[in-house]
Amino acid sequence: MVQPTRTVLTGARVVLPGGVVDSGRVTVEDTRIAGAGTDAERAPQGGAGPDRSGDATRNQSGDATRSQSGDATRDQSGDATRDQSGAEVLDQSGAEVLDLSGCWVVPGFIDMHVHGGGGGSFSAGSPEEALTAARTHREHGTTTMLASTVTGDLDDLARQAAVLSELVEQGELAGVHFEGPFISPHRCGAHQPSLLRAPDPADVRKLLDAARGTARMMTLAPELPGGLESVRLLADHGVLAAVGHTDSGYEAALEAVEAGATVATHLFNAMPALLHREPGPVAALLEDERVTIELINDGTHLHPAVLQLAFHRAGADRVAFITDAMGAAGMSDGRYPLGPMEVEVKGGVARISDGPTAGSIAGSTLTLDLAFRRAVTVDGLSIEQTVRALSATPARVLGIADRVGSLEPGKDADLVVLGEDFRIRGVMRRGHWVVRPELG
Repeated sequence: MVQPTRTVLTGARVVLPGGVVDSGRVTVEDTRIAGAGTDAERAPQGGAGPDRSGDATRNQSGDATRSQSGDATRDQSGDATRDQSGAEVLDQSGAEVLDLSGCWVVPGFIDMHVHGGGGGSFSAGSPEEALTAARTHREHGTTTMLASTVTGDLDDLARQAAVLSELVEQGELAGVHFEGPFISPHRCGAHQPSLLRAPDPADVRKLLDAARGTARMMTLAPELPGGLESVRLLADHGVLAAVGHTDSGYEAALEAVEAGATVATHLFNAMPALLHREPGPVAALLEDERVTIELINDGTHLHPAVLQLAFHRAGADRVAFITDAMGAAGMSDGRYPLGPMEVEVKGGVARISDGPTAGSIAGSTLTLDLAFRRAVTVDGLSIEQTVRALSATPARVLGIADRVGSLEPGKDADLVVLGEDFRIRGVMRRGHWVVRPELG
């Protein structure tokens, strides 16, 4: 079926910036959201007439009428037609109406930190692999994502950045995130220890230049030589400086924030633990209102009580759920590459298979739809909190909240349809169905 230029979603519980709207309505025109509200606002009770959004309404006989814009909404018999999925097609105007009763409609998810998926990796230096990873996560509701690299030789990272920057320019990705090599050897996790280095500002600048203006974030350990100077360099260039894979203490983390760091890379993971006499970077990053907290909500990286602690202290406006997913996301157990290292996945948990860091957790196999479902069914978060952590907060941090992150008129038509069990039923990106809802 040809994608219509106008799609109307009705009957669902729609999560808007002001809260949840029962029997909600979202209208999409081409690639943009044209309206969002309640079905009750469509027309005056008991008669025909256009609604305030300009969408087609029905007269007392039940036939479709013309919209305020004058678009025809009936076929030659005067009735709307239906396609094979049961969607009502207002054929003369090219619009379709999907009844999503029993479903949720939420903004498209935004992942600030993802390394791969579907067997593809953003670190492979291959546009085909990068697109495979991007498509995999889109099918799970992530309509906007940064492409995260993993520690490697500087020249290799520069080549990877050049490939990824082209996909950013084509609109496939939202930017590049460098995770490593400027991280602590004491907290390297799934990064190759022999390739780590201190964050010399000249090396940092080399990677920024290779990304040709598409670098959006860099994770580094600020306690290393050149760390604070590099944080300032990143801030001056409009690139998010993220504190992560760090062995810093409380005071060093505060200094990094004062220098311009605004993101905590997967808080709690790959950094000193929160102790009552040594609060470390966790306390410093949690308490500062300028810092956005990344959390990996897969049930492996964080205990639910720790996640609740972060939410209670920082609030959903400062929490961004991420996947930190590697190539095995959306795939079965097995062995997969992660940069220059090899990862073995067992029971959905990825760990380094060989070498000095063998056994270390190596990112995740998470997709953000799973993080959503876990948040509301296991962690006890509200729908509104979860949506902010998956959409509005990362959009704000990345500076793209004028285009994505919420269902508001004028923004990109990026949305996710979830069933009552919070499983994916449909995914729309820029007005086109990535996963089309199956109805009826």
